[in-house]
Amino acid sequence: MIFNSVTYLVFLSCVVLLYWWLPARPRLWMIFIGSIVFYAFWRVDFVPVMLVSVLTDYLAALGIHRSHESVRRKVYLGLSLFINLGLLFYFKYLLFFADNAVGLLHLAGIDADPIVFNIILPLGISFYTFQTISYSVDVYRGFIAPERDFVLFGCYVTFFPQLVAGPILRAVEVLPQLRNRVRFEIGFIIEGARRILYGLFLKVVLADNIAPLVDTGFSQSVSTLSALDVWTLAFLFGFQIYFDFSAYSHIALGSARLMGISLPENFNFPYAADSPREFWKRWHISLSSWIRDYLYLPLAGEKVQDRSTGGLAAAAREDRPDRKNRALFLTWGIMGLWHGANWTFLAWGLYHAALIYGFRLFAPIRKALPRNAGKFGGWAITLLLVMLGWIPFRAGSVGDLFSMWGILLQVKGYLWLGMRENTYLITALLLLGFLGRYWATVYLIPVIRRWVALSQLVETLAFGVIICLVFVFLRPISQFIYFQF
Repeated sequence: MIFNSVTYLVFLSCVVLLYWWLPARPRLWMIFIGSIVFYAFWRVDFVPVMLVSVLTDYLAALGIHRSHESVRRKVYLGLSLFINLGLLFYFKYLLFFADNAVGLLHLAGIDADPIVFNIILPLGISFYTFQTISYSVDVYRGFIAPERDFVLFGCYVTFFPQLVAGPILRAVEVLPQLRNRVRFEIGFIIEGARRILYGLFLKVVLADNIAPLVDTGFSQSVSTLSALDVWTLAFLFGFQIYFDFSAYSHIALGSARLMGISLPENFNFPYAADSPREFWKRWHISLSSWIRDYLYLPLAGEKVQDRSTGGLAAAAREDRPDRKNRALFLTWGIMGLWHGANWTFLAWGLYHAALIYGFRLFAPIRKALPRNAGKFGGWAITLLLVMLGWIPFRAGSVGDLFSMWGILLQVKGYLWLGMRENTYLITALLLLGFLGRYWATVYLIPVIRRWVALSQLVETLAFGVIICLVFVFLRPISQFIYFQF
């Protein structure tokens, strides 16, 4: 079931009505069963895979809590990691490693037949396995007590608004809200509907209309692209994936808000960041904070605190620079492969590690500059480098990736254009539109809200336009980009 479909809107309406009508226990069963039905609309035969992850961490957490011996606690935690990561490896990486093993054997002069697996990647497996792992680790660290109600725990893992593509939730963020329903307020419906409408606008009006331009550009032979074309495609795909993924997050947060449940924000104007580190505090916040707390800080030898704000902002101790840098590159390599079983994703991860490392080295120079110059220069450089980083994320192969990056080093590549003129115009308008939206959100809207009547008029007109555009552009359903991860 996809968010941008009539089926989902009907399903959501039924769930919200039942949520506010049913008493506590039936309400939890309704959410749990409803979330399974939501997932089963994609493939019912993969529901057991998800439930294995749910049951594993439910039992592992109880075992960790009841055990007083350190070894036994580690065994239960290891069981959780083994099963969850084992499922992820089998469905997502087995074919990748098998193909590369065959390739290495051929390089060594050993003939080996290609290994054929008929493996389909379960929808959302990268997200719900990370979510259940975080729960078991938090119980092991003593941050939370295990949840003894299996149905309530099942609701936490499978909660349908965030099941397929996040945000990745911590148990402490959502379990209390699912356990204790707040009193109904009409504001929940209004706020939730606004978020859903805005998310649909980002998806069907912006992301889906950018997609054909991106597909056309990346399907061209690299030899037909100029340097300006490569930059344009980088920006175009950067905007497409931002609008597409933030659209999903808006609809997810809006769907939960209809039930009075608040999920953490996943995006905060990432292209306004003035450093790569700041970018990752604004982009896919739930993943970047997960990576920090469960991978980067342990690798860097740091004590992990119970928090979920975004980014890799918590640096390792200054007396451990080598360990900090090794942790940075290893973390980003893993994060790249988490996004996809392809060497291009590994290149994407290492590229971002290099960006963060480079900005760390030049931090003293930036601090010596006047504040405004440092912030503007940091923003401009970060925007260009982050957008350039979307090339490996979208390129079809490592060869295409380095060919496109190589074109940027050719002076002659900046003297001609290889795509249709409207592609460059649309890209420029998208950048101006993003900057305008950011400026309005930060500076203009707070001023308008001082006058209630004017604020209501502006909001009514804006959502009137959004509703019209959504109905105009709502057409054959296109899947969200992050569903493939």
